[in-house]
Amino acid sequence: MQDSGFIGTTARWLLRRLRRLLVLVVSTGLALVLGFTLYAVTMLPDLQPWHLKRLDAEFSALTDRSVDFAGYLELEERLFREARAEFSGWAALGEIFAYSRFNSAANVQKLAAGAPYNRTFRLTPRERVGGALLVHGLTDSPYSMKALAESLHARGVEVTVLRLPGHGTLPSMMIEMRYRDWVAAVRLAARDVAARTGSGQPFYIGGYSTGATLALNHALDALTEDGLRVPDRILLVSPAIELTRVAALANLVDVMSIVPIPVLEKVRWQGIRPEFDPYKFNSFPVNASRQVNRAVRELQYRLTTAAADGRLARLAPVMAWQSAVDATVGSSGTVDLLYPQLPGGRHRLVLFDVNRFRGFSAVQRPEARLVIERAIANHPGYILEVVSNASHDSQDVALERYPPGSASGVTEPLGLRWPDDVISLGHVALPFPPDDPVYGFMPGSGHDGLPSLGSLLFRGENGATTISLGAFTRLRSNPFWSLVDRQVGEMVTEDLDADRVENR
Repeated sequence: MQDSGFIGTTARWLLRRLRRLLVLVVSTGLALVLGFTLYAVTMLPDLQPWHLKRLDAEFSALTDRSVDFAGYLELEERLFREARAEFSGWAALGEIFAYSRFNSAANVQKLAAGAPYNRTFRLTPRERVGGALLVHGLTDSPYSMKALAESLHARGVEVTVLRLPGHGTLPSMMIEMRYRDWVAAVRLAARDVAARTGSGQPFYIGGYSTGATLALNHALDALTEDGLRVPDRILLVSPAIELTRVAALANLVDVMSIVPIPVLEKVRWQGIRPEFDPYKFNSFPVNASRQVNRAVRELQYRLTTAAADGRLARLAPVMAWQSAVDATVGSSGTVDLLYPQLPGGRHRLVLFDVNRFRGFSAVQRPEARLVIERAIANHPGYILEVVSNASHDSQDVALERYPPGSASGVTEPLGLRWPDDVISLGHVALPFPPDDPVYGFMPGSGHDGLPSLGSLLFRGENGATTISLGAFTRLRSNPFWSLVDRQVGEMVTEDLDADRVENR
């Protein structure tokens, strides 16, 4: 009897605890939802037609299952015709349209020569030695992979750069896009590129940010699924391997947007900003966070399972370029989660350090160097290369190369220097050359007599402009792009030489 009484008392105590926990969880969830709703409705700017309009011709994995890559391109053509028809009706909006990316006569369109790289494109060399599929990042366009595509193309590789569903037309299309649509589009494109690439030629797949996540996911799928060609090399630029825990709240905060009240449409958005960039959406919907979270969680699961059953030993060599400081996806995912799991000594990680010139030490955070020190201490299965100052007293840049498992590096002068006013690279800088006509930081960068967005520098008080002044101080291009281009050339040469030896 005493035992049954004790059990009953314990059960009631546990029940009370569970009820309190449930009330706490529900209350916290409601507070987050209501708080975000209040913020969105009262603090975000007014929505414009490009935040509200949905286009009909976008690819969907559910409704376009029978479409091949040629069919995908046909849908894309219809989609862009539909978008242009919408743009023509927005002239009455005044200045907010006149200076936007949607106005064909705007300076940003002239700067980008009409922005032809918002859609899928292919570069075919005269003599094809291999094939590659590249995928852009979240809110971006295929333009973010143009420089890497041109580097491969110059070495004889035919390159296809895919436009992911939800991108290139209106920011409102990011509200409807789904991770499954991205996966389906990558598969269509990868099958097409693989079919065009000879059996004795290297087949590459790669991407930038979220596109890198999708490329790596596809490469892991190809290890187990019939009908998918296994890539010979995986190229990653600023890959999204890990996201902050706060980003997981995206599955909750916009729940009020389902209520059919026009003012609650704002709840779908984390940020509403002027759309002046010809190749990247500045506004950011909650759904974008939700979908990239799904992509990253799926990648982490697949990496874990592939490591457990030994499949990672069969993964193609991974080549990644990562800034030690990355405010978008962080660098720890690449350094601490991805590369330590890659066995075999065939993989290569290039880390771009911050500017270590002694004059900047007082304003630098120590975290960047800690990331590099962890990589040097723990790189058992890959080659680590660190791009950093030759010394603390110089802005000259050198490459330190560490063989797998070694804490002793070999230093190679690069003949490059940090620009005097640049303190670090970052997420958005890595894929663009320093003289890029849209994002280049070098004086004279631009097109048609217009300065590049990356070369603009405004000074003023916070709140004086409709966009953050920080948007024009963040580096948008890579002063060390020539090193990336050289490494791509070395990689292609190595793969072609290996194929020649194998086919003798």
